[in-house]
Amino acid sequence: MECISVFDMLKIGVGPSSSHTLGPWRAAERWITELEEEQVFNHVQSIKIYLYGSLCLTGKGHATDIAVVMGLLGTDPVTIDIDSISGSIDRIKAENKLNFGNKRTIPFSFTDDIIFKKEFLPFHANAIKFEAELTGKETTSETYYSIGGGFVVKEERIHAKENKETFKTFPHPVKTGDELLQHCNAQDKSISTIVMENELSLRTEDEIDKGIKQIWNTMLESMYVGCHTEGKLPGGLNVKRRAYEMHQKLKGNVSYSNPQEWLESIRDTEVKFRQIIKWVSCFALSVNEVNASLGRVVTAPTNGSAGVIPAVLMYYMVIENHDANFDDVKQFLLVASEVGSIFKKGATISAAMGGCQAEIGVSSAMAAAGLTELMGGTPEQVLIAAEIAMEHHLGLTCDPIGGLVQVPCIERNAMGAIKAINAAELALDTDPSEVKVPLDKVVNTMWETAKDMSSKYKETSEGGLAVGVFLSDC
Repeated sequence: MECISVFDMLKIGVGPSSSHTLGPWRAAERWITELEEEQVFNHVQSIKIYLYGSLCLTGKGHATDIAVVMGLLGTDPVTIDIDSISGSIDRIKAENKLNFGNKRTIPFSFTDDIIFKKEFLPFHANAIKFEAELTGKETTSETYYSIGGGFVVKEERIHAKENKETFKTFPHPVKTGDELLQHCNAQDKSISTIVMENELSLRTEDEIDKGIKQIWNTMLESMYVGCHTEGKLPGGLNVKRRAYEMHQKLKGNVSYSNPQEWLESIRDTEVKFRQIIKWVSCFALSVNEVNASLGRVVTAPTNGSAGVIPAVLMYYMVIENHDANFDDVKQFLLVASEVGSIFKKGATISAAMGGCQAEIGVSSAMAAAGLTELMGGTPEQVLIAAEIAMEHHLGLTCDPIGGLVQVPCIERNAMGAIKAINAAELALDTDPSEVKVPLDKVVNTMWETAKDMSSKYKETSEGGLAVGVFLSDC
């Protein structure tokens, strides 16, 4: 069983999709590294990219072609200036040249050298093949699979042995919810403590804190940017940004100059039931509007579901606990990431494999778990919250209109966040001895549902709202 860290489940990247944008971007970077290791990089004369299955069917709407090219340019999605992306792509289209790995220029046609193939390869729905012609007309190729959440693998899983060995070094190896509870109960420790001890086997506490602070700052920044940006989203659906106007109505006459001051100011606003729902929805919408416009967000566990966890964590910080600080953020994210890893190990976090239950459902379960521990829940109640959240997302399809991560994706984040809060409250009032459905059963059921689900409802835009709503209606 692979080793999955909090920094695997929560990655900083560029929208709109972890599987269709961040994954292909990382695959391109990885291919360049492997060409260099094989000492053939300097012999590459031309390249072609083949996008298969779901990467073909919804690739353009998810900016897969743009992401691949940005990866081939040697740029990093964590640090790149977002505003520079369009200029880089325009320059390549105009010059028909590519600064390969930011080291050497080769000919490249954006339209001819990126080939979309509807064929699904057997290993996974999201396949990408890189092919290079070398000096002397010899060719070399490599195929990667973007399996959700920014994870990229080859079919032979080259690093599987390494991951298993690392997994065994964990003081508390966990595959299932039941195993996690066994560790908690045997040592009388919270889930966050167990996860932190595992993380400490990989990196120092200072490194962990620095990484989690970077993740939270990116989440807060994406909410801030989304709440202060108006207009329409790119892609042709003419979707109007809604977070801006919602925020204007909610915030009142307050002043602030940065995201942290903004957070503090929200603590002074009115918090009746309707306002709470609107604030949580606003937070979730804001992140996914940033995501939909190729902005920087945190995959949590994916880009399409990136708004759920920040919205629920922000809810705790500005409504439930005005004294909440980084320690609360850290505790929440440690718990959330562990629950996400259980779903990844036992099922999937890829909408191309499992529909939207694998993205919004998992993110809602992660958020519910994190919130429950912060609210004083026992380890048993934490997993009950995760189970409740996923149970009521089972069967949720992925049917993006126009192949864009906009409709119904953005609103689903708001609904997933509200369900997570509700699930946490239900779990806190639940006697674990009375529970009928343990977390592991719902993980198994989600995976069985995913396997039974028609491919039309797995991020192909061939069913559901994607065909029920015509682009002309938009």
